[in-house]
Formats: sequence, C-alpha cells, structure tokens
Amino acid sequence: MQATDQSNAVAYRGTGRRKSSIVRVRLVPGSGVMTINGKPGDLYLQFNPSYIANAKAPLESLGLENDYDVLVNARGGGLTGQADAIKLGVARALCELDPENRKPLKLEGYLTRDPRAKERKKYGLRKARKAPQYSKR
Repeated sequence: MQATDQSNAVAYRGTGRRKSSIVRVRLVPGSGVMTINGKPGDLYLQFNPSYIANAKAPLESLGLENDYDVLVNARGGGLTGQADAIKLGVARALCELDPENRKPLKLEGYLTRDPRAKERKKYGLRKARKAPQYSKR
C-alpha cells in the first residue's frame, strides 16, 4: 500500500486478475495520473501504447481519464497480464464509484474476467500438449 498526500481522500477500490497477475486498484479524485508500484504508469508499462491504452480503456470509455488518479499495486505475471488485470480492476472500481457505470462497462466487455491461463504440463508429454516425436519403426 502506498502512502500519498491524498490518503484522506475518498478512494474507490477494485481488484483485477489475469493469467497469474493480481492487481489492486485505487481510484482517487485527481488529474488522471497512473502510478503502478510507485512508478509512473507509462514507465512501468515500458511506454508500450497497447498496454497503456488497455489499462486506461475503462476510464476513457466513460470520459473520466482526467478526473481520477489511478494507484495500482501489481504483482505476478508479466506486463500483458498486468495490463489486462489493471483494466479489470479499474472497471470494477468505476462500478463502485457509480453503479450507473456498470451497464456501459459491461457492454464494452471491461467487467469480464479473461479465464485463459497457462495449461499444466502432462506426464508423457514435452509440454501441455506437445508429444514426443513419433517413430513408426
């Protein structure tokens, strides 16, 4: 948890998960700054435009990208999973902010958790589904 000068302000919380990433999101009234694990969001997401756009998509769909600061605590997984988890966490926090936001976010698909995860390796196989080379003779 990160202490900020806005710690006494109202914060809306949301949790997002994707693959093995788990993200806790806090929306605080502010100027639209995204902070992930104490770093600026652009820097943390390596200035990748698709990751940044993905993480901010729920705010932009409601036109609130400059009204709230996004404080994120992310752990596990890689940047793709974390960016998608941030998207879900922000969407859930926006639903907590105003229940009227739920319908447009649901229509855009921001409130649906992506269930895809890495499939486990099975014995007798090299990977989850890759079998050793077959030799007829």
